[in-house]
Amino acid sequence: MAETGAPPLPPSPPPHTSVARAERFVWLTARVLEQRLFAHHFRGGAADPVETALDAYRNEDGGYGHALEPDLRGPVSQPLHTAHALRVLDAVGRCAGQRVERICRYLTSVSTADGALPAIHPSQRGYPTAPFVPVVDDPPSALLATGPVVGLLHRNEVWHAWLFRATDFCWQAVESLEESHPYEIEAAVAFLDSAPDRPRAEAAADRLGRVVRAHRLAALDPDDLDAYPVSPGYAPGEHHFPYDYARTPQSLARAWFTDDEMTRSLDHLAAQQQEDGGWPVRWRRWAPAPALEARPLVTVEALRTLRSHGRPVG
Repeated sequence: MAETGAPPLPPSPPPHTSVARAERFVWLTARVLEQRLFAHHFRGGAADPVETALDAYRNEDGGYGHALEPDLRGPVSQPLHTAHALRVLDAVGRCAGQRVERICRYLTSVSTADGALPAIHPSQRGYPTAPFVPVVDDPPSALLATGPVVGLLHRNEVWHAWLFRATDFCWQAVESLEESHPYEIEAAVAFLDSAPDRPRAEAAADRLGRVVRAHRLAALDPDDLDAYPVSPGYAPGEHHFPYDYARTPQSLARAWFTDDEMTRSLDHLAAQQQEDGGWPVRWRRWAPAPALEARPLVTVEALRTLRSHGRPVG
């Protein structure tokens, strides 16, 4: 047999397990980055190829672009692309060093007047963008963009001057939330799960949990979804479940839900795997290419969430 140059992989899982079905889907449909991530998480693949694949999206300014986040097309760096890159680096244990120093310099260059990140930087103007994503000339600071980035940097013990004001912004935004929507709450959790002041984070998370339950922002019974309103501007059926908030059992959001509620939500997640082996995209889709590119991302994250909660995935 001819040499392929590829490293040997462990034996494939049984053909009907969740992982095996997802693996076929990923090899058929995913970008190289998601293929490398899948191999790293579920087949013992190395971290170096993931970093190499991610480098294709990196720009000279230290940020990331080139549709790394599928709803934003074009080459320019954006906070959401860069947050995505940080999640990848964190997932493979490479969120450190000069690469992250360059990212922090980029974050500094695109920050708002109060030191936080806009959801969309105006440099996106002129490039294809999902129609439901506003591009404005002077965008406000957004917890949605800032919270996950600050949380990841703290989680990896990164210290940079940019973090001081950005952390202060996140505290103020999280502690003033009264009415919100699921994605903003998830961003708040991403910050609180790694914020250095643990007693303050626990108190803020406890209050947010009461907000989530009071406003029915988590669908606690997947068999009665009509009882849970979809947030304004979300796609029909774009419900959020306990596992969306508590991605791991260690998350502060895990305390918001009973064991039965979490079990039902994880059962629902596992049941969402489709015939082709992938998981569906629940948010609004605007063109074939972004929708197709998002499904492998969702599939890898679904499997990681199930595994983190101790569910057998094959």
